[in-house]
Formats: sequence, C-alpha cells, structure tokens
Amino acid sequence: MFFIKENYSHPSFKLGIKDISSAAPGIAAWGLMIGVAMIQSGMSVFDSILMTLIVFAGSSQLAAIPLLVAGAPIWVIWATAFCVNLRFVVFSAHLRAYMMGWPRWHRLVAAYLTADLSYVQFVKRFEAPASDPIGKRSEQAYLAGNCFLNWASWMIASLLGIALARHIPADWGLGFAGVLALVGVTCSLAASPLKLISCLIGGVMAIVFFSLPLKLNILIAITFAVIFCLGIEYLQARYLRLREVETYE
Repeated sequence: MFFIKENYSHPSFKLGIKDISSAAPGIAAWGLMIGVAMIQSGMSVFDSILMTLIVFAGSSQLAAIPLLVAGAPIWVIWATAFCVNLRFVVFSAHLRAYMMGWPRWHRLVAAYLTADLSYVQFVKRFEAPASDPIGKRSEQAYLAGNCFLNWASWMIASLLGIALARHIPADWGLGFAGVLALVGVTCSLAASPLKLISCLIGGVMAIVFFSLPLKLNILIAITFAVIFCLGIEYLQARYLRLREVETYE
C-alpha cells in the first residue's frame, strides 16, 4: 500500500512531513470549520462523520452541505461537487507520468489522499519524474509523508469540529464557522516571521479600536500592520546596504 514500510522509513517521508508542517495549522483550522459547519447546518453526527471520512475535500463539502440540507436532488449535489473538484483532473493528468510505474492500489490511495497543497509541494520538489527506481521510491515516500500529515491534520480537526459543534451557542450560527475559516487562511499565510508579526499587530490594533463605529477598527488595524511591516522591510534593506558598503570598503 501507499504507506508501506519502505516509504515511511525513507528520508523523503520525513521531508514530505516537514514541507507540509508549516501549512498544517491552517489545514486543521479549515477542517475544524467544515466540521462545525456540517453540524450547524443541520446534518446529523453520523452523516457528518461519514462525509468527512469518505469525501476528504473541503471545498466540495462546503458546496454540498447546503444542498444536502435543502434536500436537493442527488444529481445536483454530484454535479456541484464534480465542478468544484475539476481541478483535480488537471492534477492527475500531470501526476500520471510520476505514478504510472506504481502498483494500482498505490495510485488509488494516492488519488484519495493527494490534496491541492500536497500536489503543489510534490511537483515543486520533483520537477520531472524520476527514471530510476531509487528516484521513484523517493517520490513515493515524499508524497506519502506529505499526504499523511495533510490528511491527519484535516481528519482530526474535522472530527473535533463535529464533536464540539453541539457545544457552540446556537446564536453564533455559521458566522462562527466563517471565523474559523478566516483563522485557517491566516494560519496558512503566516508562513514567515514578518507575516506573523503583521498578523499579531493587526489583531492587537483591531481589538484596541474595537469600539469605533462602522468597523473602522479593521481599517486601522490593516493600516498599522502595513506601515509597521513596510518600516521593518525598509530598515532591513538599509541594514543590508550598509553591510555591503562596509564589505567593499
């Protein structure tokens, strides 16, 4: 299978985990939001868990949830999910050259587990398919490690969202799920120290000026974060120029 011993004991397995680890908090937050949204929209716990385990596609799940709740015809739900996930046809066409030498069951499991970010990181790490057995083993081990953490982050968080959704006050509604979605996006984008600083400054300023009317606290928070980070970048660039001048002298 995809996670055979030769894969998870390979150094590339750990490399795949390392590459996806920075995005894992964002993936988890998005999965948590989907779990909460399913229950908050009226789906049963059983249906929510079954959908989480079988579908493993956040965007199509989010598109299908209101259709399921509204009692839409099954063909409408299938067509919606199909259109949302059409991008995976392109992904699979590109990955075909990498995977055609793999056993069929490995390819089927990889098809289920490979998500957007896993695909992007895989083709970035391996720009062209390997032509030797050692290289092919490295490719498979990397994708296995990357997909494993991606899948685990999503599943654990989604199931946690399903479990906790009943304890969220009803008046919070799906707005709370929307907040979780934004947290997921923020965690995914805060991939550098400067981006993390901008998030912290923006968050603090939004809280400090929360009492302002017309949601002006958001505008002020963005302004503070942008100006502060631009200032840091300017000082960094100036420092590097001074170092270069000192080096030449």
